[in-house]
Amino acid sequence: MNEDNLVKYYNKFNEDKRFNSRGGYVEYIVSLKYIYKYLNEFNNPKILDIGAGTGAYSIKLAEDGYDVTAIELVKHNLRYIEKCSKVDAYQGNAIDLSKFNDNTFDLVLLFGPMYHLISNDDKIKALSEAKRVTKNNGIIMVAYIMNDYAIIMHGFKDNNIMDAINNNLVDNNFHVTPNECDLYSYVRIEDINKYNKKVKLERIKIITPDGPTNYIRPIINKMDKDVFNKYIDYILSICDRKDIIGASAHVVDILKKK
Repeated sequence: MNEDNLVKYYNKFNEDKRFNSRGGYVEYIVSLKYIYKYLNEFNNPKILDIGAGTGAYSIKLAEDGYDVTAIELVKHNLRYIEKCSKVDAYQGNAIDLSKFNDNTFDLVLLFGPMYHLISNDDKIKALSEAKRVTKNNGIIMVAYIMNDYAIIMHGFKDNNIMDAINNNLVDNNFHVTPNECDLYSYVRIEDINKYNKKVKLERIKIITPDGPTNYIRPIINKMDKDVFNKYIDYILSICDRKDIIGASAHVVDILKKK
């Protein structure tokens, strides 16, 4: 991961407004549903939000009365979180959580970093650190961007596939080839399974918080309120279906530390 490039990107990209879009809002609502579901397993849970962005989850959870700590690499994003006095916010990196002791948190969110950590080694480091700071029987929720969504949308739909193949950006199995200069990293379920096996984490459930949403954004943006609300109900009803997950834009892997 090139941290300088990432900081420059998020200094321009308005992360604070991403969940205000209808597509982002679907992802946010579905993710929150599962966060609350697993928080109910704990008494007075301590939450760590790693790669918290501008605090969409951290601030909401803190305002709901939870004990929340947030880690964010980009200072521009961190300033948004710091406006909420209820969140303990720090600048930091997902692959080094040395400021925290082992077995500290009941629920750990790793929603941003796996998008941007390019090498498998760095992904495993981040997942290992998340595991280390999580209490035994605690929950880790990890978000990824899916490879085949990128191939379909950015490769075929945007007509970049031949250039990508010819420039070795996509391999013979249509897997995006990692490049340390890239801002985003794309995975398949088998990749995620390998990370979990390496770190020895047990999957409880894997979901897609957005399903087909990113394929049909223009249609979703034109829905009236009632139809849009029904669409959210639909996504909630299919978000754990295996035949939907692999082709979605995002997944959230819900893991337990034993």
